Amino acid sequence: MNESSTRSGHRFTRRNFLRGAGVTMALPWLESMNVWGDTPKSREPASEAPLRLAVLFAGNGFHSREWWAKGQGKDMELGKVLQPLGDFREKMLFIRGLYNAEALKGNIHSSQTGNLLSGAPLASGGEIRSSTSVDQLLAQHYGRETKLPSLVLGCEKSNPSVHKNYSMLYSSHISWSSPTTPTPLEVYPALAFDQLFKDSTNRGDQSVLDAVMEDAKDLRRGISGQDRQKLDEYLDSVREVEQRVANAGKRGELQGWRPTLSAPNIPRPPEGIPQDIAEHMRLMSDILVLAFQTDTTRICTLKLNNDHSALRFPNLGVDYMIHHLLSHTDTDDWLKVNQFFVEQLAYIARKLDAIREGERSTLDNSMILFCSSMLNGNHDASQLPVVLLGGAGGKIQGGRVLDYLGNPQRQMCRLHLSVMDKMGLKLAAFGDAVSKLEEV
Repeated sequence: MNESSTRSGHRFTRRNFLRGAGVTMALPWLESMNVWGDTPKSREPASEAPLRLAVLFAGNGFHSREWWAKGQGKDMELGKVLQPLGDFREKMLFIRGLYNAEALKGNIHSSQTGNLLSGAPLASGGEIRSSTSVDQLLAQHYGRETKLPSLVLGCEKSNPSVHKNYSMLYSSHISWSSPTTPTPLEVYPALAFDQLFKDSTNRGDQSVLDAVMEDAKDLRRGISGQDRQKLDEYLDSVREVEQRVANAGKRGELQGWRPTLSAPNIPRPPEGIPQDIAEHMRLMSDILVLAFQTDTTRICTLKLNNDHSALRFPNLGVDYMIHHLLSHTDTDDWLKVNQFFVEQLAYIARKLDAIREGERSTLDNSMILFCSSMLNGNHDASQLPVVLLGGAGGKIQGGRVLDYLGNPQRQMCRLHLSVMDKMGLKLAAFGDAVSKLEEV
């Protein structure tokens, strides 16, 4: 097990990894050794786990009467959409009233999504111009500290068409590496998994665990009994996800956009997109957790669907209407779909909260921003639905409702400035904001 490496232009100073043929696997937090590899000049002591940022996006807004929270702490009351987060009231900020002024100009999906994480004006006429998003700004500043600067995942493919004079790429991407470059979106779980652990993504490679098992056996000899248990649990979780990725997509039912054929006319590739949207979202959620658990990246964006989404949900008994059209209804089925999306957030939070990193959990050392580009399916972007989960390494006190609806300075970019500040990136301005949200 080596403690330093340079690969693909990134430096891993005194970091600890399991290694095998073509595989580099970062280790979880261990009490017996300096896993994170901080140098004496680092911002944090070596015993402290790093901060992470995850952004989860759900398109088309939520049920107009059931997105709300009031009260504080364990007594916080939640609207029906947010009820899956009941166990995390004390680690949650419900933020009301933030908005992007630039998103109001087009009043359609494409003009409201592409600047969600930047607040930038968007080019119309089929041209592409937004601005570097908050997740990628952080990745550019701190990405060299990890194997992957960031991980950008999705559960629905990008739409390259044009709608009402705006490119639908805006509806498909919330993460932007530059004003004209949406960050490549990985929708294939197998390839997302390979990004975490493999030095190459050639098909037919051996199991990543098989490749590093000898190194893992050597490591076990020199760590505590508690760490051996933690290492075994970690390797088991990697194996479980690896096996599920291998099995994904074998069922025959088709969801989302309906093709002209009732069945595929060519053999389906084994590494394809799962045909069960619930399995697809769950796999991507597990990969996000693994990415944070192993410190393979500290920045992850997971787009559960597109704005103007064509997904369907036969797993919920809601197969008669695509997500976009359903969002205009405010029916019980729309609420059911909303809760299904929030359940993905709750699942990620529960998994992260179960991972111990010294005195805190991984959730305590993370921020998970859950948002949409409109409050509801009627394109109401005058205020955005925002939930922030996690403790940011003790820098955020949860169990609160923050209401900025009557505040003249209620830019969404003020929240982005606050998030960057918690991560150690201090900017005087970002997007249309010149001050952070002090209450966060």
